[in-house]
Amino acid sequence: MGVTTFSDEFATQIPASRLFNALILDAHNLFPKITPLGIKSIDTIEGDGGPGSVSQINVVQGYSKHGETKHVKHRVDALDKENMVYAYTLIEGGEASIEKIESISYEMKFESDLNGGCVGKKTSKYHVKEGFEVTEEEFKEHNQKAFGVFKAIEAFLLENPNAYV
Repeated sequence: MGVTTFSDEFATQIPASRLFNALILDAHNLFPKITPLGIKSIDTIEGDGGPGSVSQINVVQGYSKHGETKHVKHRVDALDKENMVYAYTLIEGGEASIEKIESISYEMKFESDLNGGCVGKKTSKYHVKEGFEVTEEEFKEHNQKAFGVFKAIEAFLLENPNAYV
């Protein structure tokens, strides 16, 4: 098994703590409300939401381009509220269901900027099966849906300045 790593950054006007609270700590409540055409619900099926916990994201039929994905499962690897760092692994469904990917590990970090907003940094590690690889084009395609969810959350927070303060 090989590992292919991609990194990217995004900037937003949203303060780091608000974004972390909405995007990470309250995702199970907020995502289905903000993206009802993509995410039905998010359920913690193991643990208390901290490291080692497993969540199942139930998706709307037709949302995933990889067959008829009905859900994806994430395992929390690290959750550091003070430093606004979150790491998790996609362990089932979605990209991990296709024949060449074993799992995908993500680490996200939110850092305040000088303008009151923040910069988000994300590292994605694709653990691919022997003999396969993930191209940058495939990464960009996969990342596009995640960025769409982020933009929806960002728009919600901009429209609701008292939410998640």
